[in-house]
Amino acid sequence: MRKGAKGAVIGTVFAVMLGGAGYGAYNIVSALDGDGGTGASGETSEKSGPPSEDEVAETTKAFFAAWEQGRGAKAASYTNNAAEAEPVLTSFGGSGHLTDVKITPSPAQGTTVPFSVEATVSYKGQSKPLSYDSELKVVRGITTGRALVDWQPTVVHPELGKGDTLVTEESASPPIEAVGRDGSVLTKEKYPSLGPVLDDLRKRYGKQAGGTRGVELSIRHTASGAADTSLLTLTEGKAGRLPTTISPRAQAAAEKAVTTYKESSVVAVKPSTGEILAVANNRADGWNAALLGELAPGSTMKIISAAMLIDNGLTTADGPAPCPDTAVSDSATFHNLPGLPPNESATLADSFARSCNTAFVKFSDEIQDDSLTKEAQDKFGLGRDDWKAGITTFDGSVPVSEGPDTAAALLGQGKVQMSPLNMASVTATAITGAFRQPVIVPQSLDGRPLARAEGLKSGTVDQLRAMMNRTATSGTAANAMRGVPGSIGAKTGSAEVDDQATSNSWFTGFSDDMAAAAMAQQGGHGSDAAGPIVAQVLRAGG
Repeated sequence: MRKGAKGAVIGTVFAVMLGGAGYGAYNIVSALDGDGGTGASGETSEKSGPPSEDEVAETTKAFFAAWEQGRGAKAASYTNNAAEAEPVLTSFGGSGHLTDVKITPSPAQGTTVPFSVEATVSYKGQSKPLSYDSELKVVRGITTGRALVDWQPTVVHPELGKGDTLVTEESASPPIEAVGRDGSVLTKEKYPSLGPVLDDLRKRYGKQAGGTRGVELSIRHTASGAADTSLLTLTEGKAGRLPTTISPRAQAAAEKAVTTYKESSVVAVKPSTGEILAVANNRADGWNAALLGELAPGSTMKIISAAMLIDNGLTTADGPAPCPDTAVSDSATFHNLPGLPPNESATLADSFARSCNTAFVKFSDEIQDDSLTKEAQDKFGLGRDDWKAGITTFDGSVPVSEGPDTAAALLGQGKVQMSPLNMASVTATAITGAFRQPVIVPQSLDGRPLARAEGLKSGTVDQLRAMMNRTATSGTAANAMRGVPGSIGAKTGSAEVDDQATSNSWFTGFSDDMAAAAMAQQGGHGSDAAGPIVAQVLRAGG
């Protein structure tokens, strides 16, 4: 995700995302067009246009031959980024201990060549076969004119990412048997979104859970520092049993809900305890944005903003919060979503339920630059980088602002950054009054200190619950929350991003003792994509 901002507000927020491969872009660097040699065809004259059928065949043949022979540097010279390709290809037969390699191409589909790989993983007298499918694309080198393999780590193995290598050795951590709150075993096969979660838990708690290490072929994520991803087990270790707070019922609902919307993430928590009930992502890049995303949260941030206004005595739920067409702060003009009629006599509850931007902006001159920061840190436990959930998390960020950024922050834009986990926790705090740091592994397992915060006064909680209930029953969240049982409440948000045609969709809500928050990149308004995801999880219950 990349941070960014926009000068004027059209929707409820501007957002740009940090972290994870899907938030960046791959650039072919002309200086890395192979090793400068003659290439597969032996030609040195520059050519242009797409590679011909013969060139595709010659390049792939040479590339596969060098790969099969364990000549990583030579194979890399047939790619358009030899510097990045060489360590990955070298690790295949080196630290990966893969031998007897046989690569079988399928008929080319234009310049794309599907192929299958068969090899043997051998390590200290143990060996097992490995087979999988992949594909590559042949492109024209920018500076050399050579036909070259378009380098992507997935060429070598479909689960490899940038900076990853293959390693066969005694596993870094013993395996774990993670179990849900009902005692059932949680697996990547049954709950695909839990893959990176289980890898991280294994890295942290494998030894503590009492397991013993085995020998594995793994992907080592050197660049990101994430836990190794196991591909093949040569010698079984003994799995240690690790209790988690995950609800299999909620997790199954979350996994299903995110499949409907691309680039979406959702988290559910239990407000009375802070236990994480579900974590799900549907992302092409595999990034765990549900826990690690750093995104502008749009108008879902108005939960914290409203709490700050109430706590600072600036208004109340039934107090004035006029909603004009536009509002100006430090020469920056802010707008509402198109079609929202002005209401100069609106209360805070009215403007909250309708998600009126200008009502909040008009308060920006009455607050201090650090008012929202203090509210987020002291009352909601955000932005202090001290959560110890049992897994790596982003803990939110609401930095001190100045100028028009103060108004923007009230709308969940500017420099404000959150993850779905953060917003689920915000909702939990808003409806209980107590900040309970989210956890996925019980604190009793290791006695780690949990983050603390003051929480909210009962009067503030009563007003927030009432405003969120109104939003869920007759406001912007009503359509999405229809049919959700129990005591309910919600808040919508949409975040416009520079160079992005459709806004990011945000939504957070609760039903009884369950809170959930979701984000769908380019999902539109909050109730369009993120809302149905949250509602589906809430209906399932914990």
